Amino acid sequence: MLLTSPSFKDGSDIPRKFTCDGGDINPELEIHNVPDDAKSLLLVLHDPDAPRAGGFAHWLVWNINPKTTFIKEESVPPGATEGANGAREVRYMGPCPGQGSHHYHFKLYALDAMLDLPEGTELDGLAAAMTGHVLAETELVGMYKRI
Repeated sequence: MLLTSPSFKDGSDIPRKFTCDGGDINPELEIHNVPDDAKSLLLVLHDPDAPRAGGFAHWLVWNINPKTTFIKEESVPPGATEGANGAREVRYMGPCPGQGSHHYHFKLYALDAMLDLPEGTELDGLAAAMTGHVLAETELVGMYKRI
């Protein structure tokens, strides 16, 4: 499985447009080689460099159709469910590091099940629900440093 973006390359800087200093919208993401037996996809945008213990979740989306090949800029895939980010808001929250350059991990998981979770579920609940259901995973990492 592979996750890419036409907006930035793996390991490179995330454009300002997709951060708190720009439009605070999600970048377009392209999804490749999902396992045939996947029942759903799950996407997490996580900043492990955040000072909060365990990092900071910027975006949680699950029950994405496994036939999805891209997620449009500034959108949630049709039929998918969003969770609460680290600020307890149900939305994409773009990179916004306090100091220095941070790594932002767009993690994509192929699951063997749909997740029966309500909108607004936080990362801990999502992580517990996906345990034992991961068929494949991949990630795209971007960097951001505020000027």
